[in-house]
Parts: sequence; C-alpha cells; structure tokens
Amino acid sequence: MHGIRRLGALLLSSLTVLAVVSPAAGATASDSPASQPPTSQGTGRVVVPTPDGALRGIRAHEVDSFLGIRYAQPPTGRLRWVPPKPIQPWKGVRSAEAYGNRCPAPASGNGPQSLTEDCLFLNVQRPATTRSHGRLPVYVWIHGGGLATGSSNQHDGTKFVRETGIIVVTMNYRLGVLGFLAHPALTAAQGESGNYGFMDQQQALRWVHRNIAAFGGDPHRVTIGGESAGGWSVCGHLAAPGSRGLFAGAVIESGSCFSWPQADADSFADQVTSQVGCAATADPAAIACLRQVPVQALLDAANNWFGPLLVNTTPTLPQDPFVAVTSGAFTRVPVLIGANRDEGRSFTQGDVDWTQQIYEQWVRDSFGSDADAILAHYPWPATSDQWTGAYLEAAILTDGGFLAGIGGCSGRFLTNTLADYVPTFSYQFDHRTGPGLTPIPGYVWGAGHAAELAYMWPSFDNGIPIAPTFNAAERRLAHDMVAWWGNFVRTSAPGTVEATAWPRLDASLGPRAQLLSLRAGGRSTPITDARLSAQHQCDFWDSLFAPEQAARRDAPLRHKAPSVRLQQPLDRRLRPSAVASAPRRGNQAGAGLAAR
Repeated sequence: MHGIRRLGALLLSSLTVLAVVSPAAGATASDSPASQPPTSQGTGRVVVPTPDGALRGIRAHEVDSFLGIRYAQPPTGRLRWVPPKPIQPWKGVRSAEAYGNRCPAPASGNGPQSLTEDCLFLNVQRPATTRSHGRLPVYVWIHGGGLATGSSNQHDGTKFVRETGIIVVTMNYRLGVLGFLAHPALTAAQGESGNYGFMDQQQALRWVHRNIAAFGGDPHRVTIGGESAGGWSVCGHLAAPGSRGLFAGAVIESGSCFSWPQADADSFADQVTSQVGCAATADPAAIACLRQVPVQALLDAANNWFGPLLVNTTPTLPQDPFVAVTSGAFTRVPVLIGANRDEGRSFTQGDVDWTQQIYEQWVRDSFGSDADAILAHYPWPATSDQWTGAYLEAAILTDGGFLAGIGGCSGRFLTNTLADYVPTFSYQFDHRTGPGLTPIPGYVWGAGHAAELAYMWPSFDNGIPIAPTFNAAERRLAHDMVAWWGNFVRTSAPGTVEATAWPRLDASLGPRAQLLSLRAGGRSTPITDARLSAQHQCDFWDSLFAPEQAARRDAPLRHKAPSVRLQQPLDRRLRPSAVASAPRRGNQAGAGLAAR
C-alpha cells in the first residue's frame, strides 16, 4: 500500500489545471474588467432595481444578462486573506454589461494569466420575459479548475436559460494561494485560515438569497452545482453550517468530498512563504509581510505548494465533508451526481509513447507490493500502439480513485452513500468518441475529465472551441443533458427527456440499482450499478483496499469501502516527498496537466 501514496501529489497537481495548456494561454489578462459579451449579443438594455442598487444589463435573443456584478468588496490590501466583506448599497444605476475581472491564476487551458485581486463578481442570466418576483428556479454554478484556475466567464448560461426557462448564476471566487492559503498567523488571528475562496462562494450564495427575487428568481428554489473542484465545493456546502438554508438541491459533476485538516494545511505554509522571504509562524508580522508580496510572486511561489484544498476542522467546515456525508451529518437535499467514464484520459496525454517496460515500471514504482495484482488486472495487451500506456495509466487512475476520489469506484461509493440519505440521481457520461478538450492527432480522449462541460456550457473550451465541432448526435446529447439538468433544477428530479426516463438511484437494491448512461444520438439509457462496477473493476479495487469488506460481495452498497479512503489523514497518502518519479515521455502538450 505504501507505493499508492506516492501518486497523490502528482495527481492533485494535475487537477489544478484540468485542461491542456493551449497556445492562447500564455497571454495575460487585462487588469481592467473583462469586456467579453455573452454568447447571445444584441443592443437592448434592461434595468433591474435590487436591494443594493439598480443594475443595467443586456437583453439579447430572449435572454437578459447581468454581468460583472460585484458581490463583495475587493479582497485587496488589508482584505487579502480576510473573509469577504459585503458590498455597500449604491445610488444610481451601475453597468452590468461585461464580465468582471478573473481572479489571479496562472495561464492554463482554463484561460490566460490574471493578476487582478479585485475579482469578486457574479453574473445573472434570465429569460427576457421574466418579471420581478417571478419565482423562477435558480441554478448557481461553481466553476472547476482545481481551486487554482478557471472563471465564471467560461460558463455562459444562455443555453440553459433559453432551453429550460431557469435563471443561471455564475461566480468568480478567490483561487490558489490567494483563496486557500492556510497560515499559522492567520489561524491564530482569525480562528481558522485557508477557506477564503470557499467563503467567497458562501458570500455569493448569500447575495443570491438576498437579491435574486428582484431578477424574478425564487430564493427558496436555488440549486448549486459544480464540476471537479466545483464539485468539491458543492460537497463542502453540503457539510458547511454557514451554507445551510442557501440552497435546495445540489449537482456534483466529476467531484468528490476532498479536503484536509487545518493543522496539515498550516504545516505546508512554508512551501509558499519561504519562496517570498516571509515566515510561516504565528507572528502577525508574517502576514504583514505576505500582504506586501506582489501577486505574480505569490503565483510563482505556489508552484511547489501542496494546495489548494478546502480546509476542515475549522468553524467554516467543522467536519471533514467526506465524514459528514458518510455519517449523514449534512444538509439533506436532492442530489444529481456523476462522473465521466474515462476521467483519467484528460491527465495522461503527456505519457504517450510509453513502452511496456516504462508502463510496468510506473506501476511498480507507484504501487509497491500491490503492483503484480494491478498488472494482472490492467495487463499490457498483445497488440499495442503509442497510446496504449497512456490509456492503461488513465484507467488505473480513474478506476482506483486516484484523481482525488473523482470518478471510478470512489465516485461510486460516494454516490451510493448519498443515496442512503437523500433522493439521488446518478449518471455516467459515456460518450467516448467526442472531440475531447483540444485536438491531439490520434489521441482518443474518451469520456475524459471535463469532457461533458461543453455540452451544457457551449462557451467552455480549452483555448480552441469545442461545441461548434459537435456532430448531430452530439448536439442531441447536449440538448438532452440541458433538459435533464433543467428539470432537476425545477423539480428536484431529472424526469423524462425524449422518452428516456432517468431513474432514482436506490442503494438498497445493491447491484440492481440504476443510474443513467449518457450517450450521443438519443441513446442514453439506464444501466445497473453492477455494470458500472464491472466497467471500473470495483470488486478488485475494493478488495485491494478493504478485503474484509469486499469479501461480502452481496453486502448492501453502503457497506462497501471506498477505493480511496478520503477520511484518512492526508499526510498519510499525499506528501509531496512521496511522489513517484516515473519516467514521463511523449506529447508535451499533456505536460501542462501536471505542471501548474
């Protein structure tokens, strides 16, 4: 088992990018508010009076878009590493016609570098016919990016609004070292540290609760959703006392309940502070020092930092979200949850051209005494090509839950645990021949991590447009997914779309429990948990990690152990010093996944 622990830091680093760095990613974002218009452009204007003040947005093609709405004071100067402060009401009309600044982040497939700390903005999009206090359901989306990259302007909600009639809210939140740095001096002064970006999300939810009725939304019919790190965040909100009452449903796409304790988070502060000449002690002068450091230097210093993560054992997250969910101590609302069949393929393109020898050495270096068993279940085939090693590596990472518990058998465990407590609707994104995140000649992305996003958010890309390349079958899948998600936001159940009913997951049925396999061309269909388990070899992974439980093959799903026990102390599994130094060769486009 010791070898498995070597994988963690490498994979956590991969998850902070989520997409291959594109040629366009090297540009630097302007320090002035972004000027990108929504997908649907036009010349109409519309004004909404809110409790805080009036906002002027854009009316275009049946959608009203209010963009770049400030929901908290700029977290600059003395407010760096401080919980978000509410905005002050204003007089007159403020423009809400362009997206606000992106939060500081390095260049990646999720966008260009940004250095602007004044970034706490959100966006509201609604049907153009909506009247004030119209009581429409609301979908609040939390973007992914490993808590280190990404922004709200990747997720234009026009498609959701036009096709389902709901209101969509997207947000920016502090990222990386500025959003999730824990530090002994901050902990001593504030009683906790490290959850600033998560607190921003809570502040945005409070803003929605206070203001959304003015846009025609129902503050009591708010569903929160997120993908990848956004999914981590949604699980965090399920567990966080301060988020209770701010939402009535939850969507987790390719997410988990990943976090670490305050003590562990504090212990890694020196990885950042030592790079910029500041201390990692409880002395208040250490924070005064850090607040003088330019953003660029902080981003550079975070290159070797073992973060960002949500921080538990804090007033914001008193309990590890994973423990909260598995014990039933969370906000009990209906949940739509799922993952992609080939999550790992979005992280292994850099390992093309692996030979059998390199692949087998990677397994042995990474998994120690378990290597022979893993190689027996994931053998090198008799016929291979330059992609074989990358695909095998991706399958192991996916099925075994080594992508921070995302997808595979770990995702299956989390999903079936939720189903013990709340109405749960599960899916697997199974469209394996789509365009992927960016063209790599010959590489089959499969249903890789983030591959589903462009189907619901056509503005999401990796520097190269994705949705415009869809064929007719994929456009049908996009329509169906938006319809199911919209139904869930409206009714707390995805219901039936184009004669295909999405069943509720009943964990008491064990292997006969059903989820929905999402496929192109109207071929989505329910499949059993037994089929999902077989696809990801969960009997094997569960026996490897918990043989005394997996031996009870007829036991209810809630008694199965997760393939990666996220409740274990993080430092037992994911210390950076334990990362395997396996050979990495091949297409260097993929290297952007593992190097921030």
